[in-house]
Amino acid sequence: MQSCTVKGMTVGGGAPVRIMGIINCSPESFFSGSYVPGCAVRDHAFAMIDEGADIVDVGARSTAPGSVPITVAEEIERIETALAELDGSGVAVSVDTMYPEVLDACLRHDIHLINDISGLSNPAYARLAADSDLPVVAMATGRLPGDPKGTEATRVVLGQVIERARAAGIEGLILDPAVGRWTPERTYADDWELCRNFGRFKAAGHPILLAISRKSFIGDLIGRPSEERLAATLALTARLLTDADMVRTHDVAATRDAVRVIEHMEQSL
Repeated sequence: MQSCTVKGMTVGGGAPVRIMGIINCSPESFFSGSYVPGCAVRDHAFAMIDEGADIVDVGARSTAPGSVPITVAEEIERIETALAELDGSGVAVSVDTMYPEVLDACLRHDIHLINDISGLSNPAYARLAADSDLPVVAMATGRLPGDPKGTEATRVVLGQVIERARAAGIEGLILDPAVGRWTPERTYADDWELCRNFGRFKAAGHPILLAISRKSFIGDLIGRPSEERLAATLALTARLLTDADMVRTHDVAATRDAVRVIEHMEQSL
C-alpha cells in the first residue's frame, strides 16, 4: 500500500492510525455540539491536540442532508477567519471544502491537507490541489458527493477518484469511502453494507479515512439524536479500525482511548 505524508507525518503503509479532529465553523451542522466560532478555533485546536489529535479538519459549510445552504462568499469568510487563528500555530491543519474558490482562499494560509468530498470531480479544484503539492483526502464521488450506492459501486468510483488524482498530478492521496446519507437514494442499509465491507476498500492501495462520527445511520439504529451517539460511534470505530489509516472524529479524547486499546490488544497477540 502507498503511504501519504502530512506535515511530516506518515499516514498508511503500516503507520499508526491517525486521529483527525473535526473543527466545524458552521452553526448549521447536524451535530450542534461540534460548532466552534472562528474566534475560538485556536484554543479548540490546541485542546484537540492535547487530547490526542494528529491533525484538525477545519470546515465552514454543513454538507448534511437538509442543511441550510450558504454562499461561497460566506464559506470563504468563515474559513479564512478560522485559518487566520491557526496560521503559525504549528498545528497540522486540513481544510474541508469542495469549492475551488474556497480552496484558493485556504491556500493563502498555513494548511497541510485538503479534504474534498467531491472526489476531485471538479477539474479546477483538482488543478489547484495539484499545484499546491499538498496531499488530498478524496471521497467516493461520481457526479455528486457520496453518490455511489453499494460496495461494488463505491469501489468503482474510488478507482475513478484515483485516476482523477493521477491525471491532475496529485501524489499524496487518502480515500474516503463516503459512509453516510449523502444522497436521497442512499439508505440505512447501504451505509451498513459499506461498514460490513469496509476492509475491501484497502485493495485500492491508498490510505483509508474512516468518517462515521455520530452519523445518521448510527442514530437510525439506536434511536438517538447526534448528541447521544458517541458510544455507538466508538463501538463501530472499534470494529472497523483495523482497516482504517485515519479516523475523523468529533470526539478526540474518547476516540484516542479506543484506538490505544485496540492497538494494544493487537500488539499483544
